[in-house]
Amino acid sequence: MTAGTQGNPAPAPADGHVMGKDGVAVLVDVLIRRGFTVIGPTVRDGAIELAELRSADELPYGWGVELEAGRYRLRQRPDGAAFGHAAGPQSWKSFLHPARVRQWSADRADGELVLTADRTAPPRYAFLGVRPCDLRAIAVQDRVLTGGAYRDPGYEERRSGALLIAVECTEPGATCFCVSMGGGPAAGPGYDLAMTELADADGHRFWIRGGSREGEEILAELPTRPADPETRATARADVLAAADRMGRTMPEADLRELMAGTLEAPRWDDVAGRCLTCGNCTMVCPTCFCTTTEDVTDLTGDHAERWRLWDSCFDLDFSQLHGGPVRATARSRYRQWMTHKLGTWYDQFGSSGCVGCGRCMVWCPVGIDITEEAAALHDWTRSGAAPAPETAP
Repeated sequence: MTAGTQGNPAPAPADGHVMGKDGVAVLVDVLIRRGFTVIGPTVRDGAIELAELRSADELPYGWGVELEAGRYRLRQRPDGAAFGHAAGPQSWKSFLHPARVRQWSADRADGELVLTADRTAPPRYAFLGVRPCDLRAIAVQDRVLTGGAYRDPGYEERRSGALLIAVECTEPGATCFCVSMGGGPAAGPGYDLAMTELADADGHRFWIRGGSREGEEILAELPTRPADPETRATARADVLAAADRMGRTMPEADLRELMAGTLEAPRWDDVAGRCLTCGNCTMVCPTCFCTTTEDVTDLTGDHAERWRLWDSCFDLDFSQLHGGPVRATARSRYRQWMTHKLGTWYDQFGSSGCVGCGRCMVWCPVGIDITEEAAALHDWTRSGAAPAPETAP
């Protein structure tokens, strides 16, 4: 719960195996042969996006990214790495918790109304290239959408069949702060396979380990050799070094207490003067889960459908009640988002809702930086201007 502390690397991994670049091509082929729809990073429209892969040739070999608050640019890499980039505009939420889902349709014929629930079976996904921050984000969404009283059957079905292939980070972006959120560039629990990519003077290779029985079965079909001590040591050192090169950090504070104790801080007025309330941060966030429903009909009125759509707490209608919205100002809406993400999420789900991926600041049109806002609130509490926090009952 305390930000600014060292992340929790994965439990000591098994010795694992080493495979060359050609092994990634075999991995994709094996997954497709096993009936998976393989989703991974690829270059499209000036960004590294997540899309269905037909072969490993579609991976973004040799491409990296330059990140800053409000800025995203592709850049060419000299080493030909396939996963040498930080988190892009999409997360795996787009596939496990899609932006648009039809829930049912209704048709009227001969005076009868027939309702048909949408029972389309989802594909069985294999996610290739899941970053450790996104691995944690999936675990957060699991708790929200499958671990409580209000379960999402569609999410459960999509998630239960998904295979997760994590790739550890050795080059964090300028907006990354996963270590501050208790994670780290090392893959934590929950993966079926984990890989660390090395592209240096000793060649382009991957240190790969299994994390589940199915992962081990797939690993057995790949062209690998037992991992040598040098490769393991290099991979571990690169990941540990990445933990010390985070582009951003959260303040050294209990973020839950910080959010609860700064509700009346003048900084909320400052950020409200910059925020466009566009909701981009909630759309790209890998853990935001709010939805609304929309009913549509055709021109005849004989066919209707109900769709579930992503919603955002930045929308004015999100808190609409009889008489008007509960949160009518940009100040109240931004404060709701940030205090929920970093604070009251603990009360609901037992963890923070932020995994430190940095997407919210990269894709903010005006470059609002959540770590900068948290630091400003922390400075305010230390300045003596903040009232003493109330003791919880």
